[in-house]
Amino acid sequence: MSEAAGYLRERLFPERPAVAMILGSGLGNLVERVAVDAGAPFAAIPGFPQSAVSGHAGEVVSGRLGGKRVLIVSGRVHYYEGGNAAAMRPVIEAIAGLGIGKLLLTNAAGSVREDMAPGAVMAIEDHIAFSGMNPLIGEVSESRFTGMTAAYDPDLRAGMARAAKSLGEPIASGVYMWFSGPSFETPAEIRMARTLGADAVGMSTVPETILARFFGLRVVAASVITNFAAGMTGSELSHAETKAMAPKGGARLSRIVETMLAEGVFDD
Repeated sequence: MSEAAGYLRERLFPERPAVAMILGSGLGNLVERVAVDAGAPFAAIPGFPQSAVSGHAGEVVSGRLGGKRVLIVSGRVHYYEGGNAAAMRPVIEAIAGLGIGKLLLTNAAGSVREDMAPGAVMAIEDHIAFSGMNPLIGEVSESRFTGMTAAYDPDLRAGMARAAKSLGEPIASGVYMWFSGPSFETPAEIRMARTLGADAVGMSTVPETILARFFGLRVVAASVITNFAAGMTGSELSHAETKAMAPKGGARLSRIVETMLAEGVFDD
């Protein structure tokens, strides 16, 4: 067990959580729905990375949501902050070290599809690591050759779809393309992304998914659509727009996630 996992087990967890969640830009409102027992900032947890991006709180909380115990990582560190694709490895390793077998990832993303407008929620069915980086570069064990055929667990994704249906919430499904950032994509890059089969674009999640699969976690992920991608509306993109729009779709995703827990999607 890593030092970080030992710290979290000692301070936060009277019982093993059903699922861990890493929340993206503007999605911290899900924490407000949790009956929180305890929490710790990244700065207090041994080996955890520090984010300087507004909208990323950088804390871990333990509590109950939908009748189940959960671990929530509010905020993340991105590749573009220091050029380290494995920046979130200590976080994912700690989650695995606590014996949590399932990980929910969320992000804010730009839509490449005309029929998927801001405010929509998209379940990620696959990804394209367009950045060209991999968080397992430098890993020496044979486990570095991690299979990614079913990176996003089909059963957990089906559970997300059922929860959305039971709420009457529409949910899209598609492919997420990871750009390194921090600059936004160009219109030409978005045309390329569409040609290659992407449905949404963003600057996170993919390295976390790779790390999670490396550590043996089952992954389910969703994007909250905050804007149409570059060149689709003629307007310039901004991080302020992302932060403003994310809570709108984030509230819908929060209801879906709470229903997934209540319906037992994450139960063993």
